[in-house]
Amino acid sequence: MFHKYQHIEKRDTMETEGIEAGLVYIFPKIDGTNGSVWWEKPEEDGGDFIHCGSRNRVVTPEDDNAGFAQAMKTDGNIIVALHRCPNWRIYGEWLVPHTLKTYREDAWRKFYIFDVHNGERWLSYDEYSEVLLRAGCNVIPPLAVINNPSDEQLLNLLDVNTYLIKDGCGSGEGLVLKNYAHVNRFGRSTWAKIVRTEFKDKHRSTSPVSVTQGKETPELKIVDKYVTPAMIDKVYANIKNELGGWTAKAIPRLMNTVFYDLVTEETWGFVKEFKNPTVHFGKLKKYTFDKVKELKPELF
Repeated sequence: MFHKYQHIEKRDTMETEGIEAGLVYIFPKIDGTNGSVWWEKPEEDGGDFIHCGSRNRVVTPEDDNAGFAQAMKTDGNIIVALHRCPNWRIYGEWLVPHTLKTYREDAWRKFYIFDVHNGERWLSYDEYSEVLLRAGCNVIPPLAVINNPSDEQLLNLLDVNTYLIKDGCGSGEGLVLKNYAHVNRFGRSTWAKIVRTEFKDKHRSTSPVSVTQGKETPELKIVDKYVTPAMIDKVYANIKNELGGWTAKAIPRLMNTVFYDLVTEETWGFVKEFKNPTVHFGKLKKYTFDKVKELKPELF
């Protein structure tokens, strides 16, 4: 069965409050497409044991996501790892071109593992890394493991994060913070992400000023805060990769997917942030579409 990977929350939300209290594993965040692999014995002989998923669905070599399933079906290292630990569900990033284009040439079209679930809980890096590395898999290593990391330490790690980046081409997309002992106020173990300031500024500097800036209606405030250039570019890149190129016919899919992601992934965030606002979802959808047009004018 397909199990979607958990949503990584922004560092400054109630979902991740307190995550920096204790032992924190700080990982580089890479900019590819989400993938998962798991071992499942078929009901009838002759079926596949290795199953694959993208961010939102099961994928196969016949119905793939940027070639991920095709690659995993013949990846001997992944097969060895799942044969040794058949109850593991392995999550990672299939590195194909999205927004960030500064990765080394030898880094592309490989699967970089960032999490493992054993059917009951998320395993820590120390629990899964040795097994996967011995199998020859690519495992994303922590940049640092720090007790009670400070803002200064995190800012420094953002600058020195050159994992998979070409020499002289700056830093990576950002950081992911994991405190395996932390449970938030809602009873969930949730990871936090920090996106490098330069990454956000790059998109903002090349985009028109949002017409929603300064407005006070709940719908406009939500769109202005949560529908970011990075979010739109991520959806655009996913669709482009799945289609093997961009076509104007995909514009409605782009806008509707951005709205879908806003509602499914960010609703709890803006409900908490804006104190249970009354939201007209028809207006929210319209303003989301407007924001996409503002930030991706070259597509229209």
